[in-house]
Amino acid sequence: MQRNKGSSSSSSGRRDTERGLEASLLQLFDLHDQNSSKLREQTEKAKKEALKAAIRVSDLLVDRVDGGVQQCFANEKRIEHEIRAVTGAITRYAKQTDQWLAASHAINSALKEIGDFENWMKVMDYDCRSITSAIHAIHKA
Repeated sequence: MQRNKGSSSSSSGRRDTERGLEASLLQLFDLHDQNSSKLREQTEKAKKEALKAAIRVSDLLVDRVDGGVQQCFANEKRIEHEIRAVTGAITRYAKQTDQWLAASHAINSALKEIGDFENWMKVMDYDCRSITSAIHAIHKA
């Protein structure tokens, strides 16, 4: 009977050991699950932080590029405005130059006419003197 007791005590020891191993194994599984959950949470948190940082960097880059583009656009508008102003000034100066040319041409024409009139007067004076000389010569003879 002692054998039965011995075998039953060794069976119960074995069962206790199996239960202890099973409890240890379950504890290891639970610990593994907890660690896995913590690691997943940390990974997810790190992923969200990395995504936020990437979005921030992207926003900063876009702002920087947009700032340059906006400056170029403002410069382009200012240059276009200046071009319009210069074009208007050139058009006004061209009209004024045309007016000056027309006025100088008119003055030149008037001077030519005065010159022609002066020449006609000299010819008339010469003709009148010639006629007067001829009349004096006829009258004396």
